[in-house]
Parts: sequence; structure tokens; C-alpha cells
Amino acid sequence: MNAQRATRPQAATKPVRWAADSVATMREGARLRLDYSAQSLWRVDRLIDEIRRERAPYAAVESVLRGFGAYAGEVVARHTGAEWWETGGEHWLRTPDGRLWDPIDEARRCYGGDGSLRLLCREATGDRARR
Repeated sequence: MNAQRATRPQAATKPVRWAADSVATMREGARLRLDYSAQSLWRVDRLIDEIRRERAPYAAVESVLRGFGAYAGEVVARHTGAEWWETGGEHWLRTPDGRLWDPIDEARRCYGGDGSLRLLCREATGDRARR
């Protein structure tokens, strides 16, 4: 690993913190361990589905969804070497193959019933995260 890759880009600061906060909250509040594995995204998708079925107002769960999206992004980043980028306050990932991913928006789509963090990870990693 070269010196540039050893430090995360500035754009990663917020999403990395949001992901870590989600991991801590789930561990302490829901007694759910999130370990940055692709398999853990099954649980995150199910949690978002449960929140949606409870009909929680979007404003009440917006930061939770942001954290879950950032967590999914960190799963992708850790398994592919993707880097966080930030434009106009929006955070997204660029995988080494040049593709762009928006896991935070995908979490919002999951809440709307039309998305999957697990499938986003599978597509972004080319299923490398399972190996």
C-alpha cells in the first residue's frame, strides 16, 4: 500500500463517522452486530424494511438511513478499495473500475420499497466481498 492509499480522502470523513455511529447504535440499541461484511447487509435491508412497515415518517428516520447507506458504502470501500467523493454535500463512491455508486441514496430507495443495499454491494464488488 502506498502512502496515498494509506490515508482516506477528506470526503470519507463524514460517511466513515456515520457508518461507525450506525454500527455502535445497532450494537447498543438493537443488540445487532454489524461487522462490515457483505452478509451483514442482509440484516440492514431487513431493518430498513421493518422501519418502512412501521410507517415511520421519513424525517424521523433520515439520519438512520444516511448511516445505513454510509455503512453499506464502507462495506463496498473495504472490499474493493473504492473511495468516497463529495460534491455539493452529497457523498458517493467511486470503485477502482471507475463506476460511481450512491449507497446513501440506495438506503433511501430501500425505505421507499425500491432498493437493496445487499444487491448494491454485490454489484459494486462483483461479489468479491463474499470471498
